[in-house]
Amino acid sequence: MIEAIRTHVMGAERIHADDTTVPVLAKLKTVTGRIWTYVRDDRPFGGKDPPAAAFHYSRSRAGEHPRGHLASYVGLMQADAFDGYNQLYEAQRKPAPILEAACWSHGRRKFVDLVKQGEAPIASEAVRRIDMLFEIERSINGQTPEQRLVVRRERSRPLIADLEIWMRQQRALLSTKNDTAKAINYLFNRWEAFTRFLDDGRVCLTNNAAERALRGVAVGRRNWTFAGSDAGGHRAAAVYTLIETCKMNDVDPQAWLADVLARLPDHPANKVADLLPWNWKANQHSKVAVAA
Repeated sequence: MIEAIRTHVMGAERIHADDTTVPVLAKLKTVTGRIWTYVRDDRPFGGKDPPAAAFHYSRSRAGEHPRGHLASYVGLMQADAFDGYNQLYEAQRKPAPILEAACWSHGRRKFVDLVKQGEAPIASEAVRRIDMLFEIERSINGQTPEQRLVVRRERSRPLIADLEIWMRQQRALLSTKNDTAKAINYLFNRWEAFTRFLDDGRVCLTNNAAERALRGVAVGRRNWTFAGSDAGGHRAAAVYTLIETCKMNDVDPQAWLADVLARLPDHPANKVADLLPWNWKANQHSKVAVAA
């Protein structure tokens, strides 16, 4: 079941990626492990395939882990500027390089933090300009890639061109050690990835889908405190895969688990797909319709 969900996620044209910490019990102490998530959600660009989230656990945040998780994946990946992903984007990567799409929420957040610290006119203006892009995106959410691209080329591209010119002008006035200059450079260091949405209607402006998927892990940390072992971390990732995928498909995880666990012993192995949350939901609706 879990592998079927992971296969479905890796079959997407575009995924979201992110990770978070998880305490893991070791000898007389806890160490910091990682929970990784890869999310498939085609709904922002009008896709009809069901959404899903695949989770993995690792003891460290080394780049070898996402490289292993994504060994066969080819497509777009929305993610933050984590150096551990860099080899995935290299031209010589096999079977092909993954196309990076950067998260404007991360870029915007750096300016917002400066505004919160006190008077920061450049950062405040950067936030205003970026918010104009988000306003356009809200108006095209759920439309087809082609429809989104038309609007972005007409309305967003001029804003991006003006933003680039303005940021270069402001950066020239600042010390390289200035925090506002660092926030600007965060964008420019991955400018191609930040502006990829102008040429591909499937790309979202943010990586919020992955961040939402990880919220359950954050809640879990407060409840169960730590994973008892590496094996416990892997089991937690498996459970999160099932529960988050249910939630993304508007399926009650408890009801789904109770029914699936009861049916699994006699269910044909070659029909596991029938029990995936989105298929299970469709079957439940069919039963209700027949009963009516």
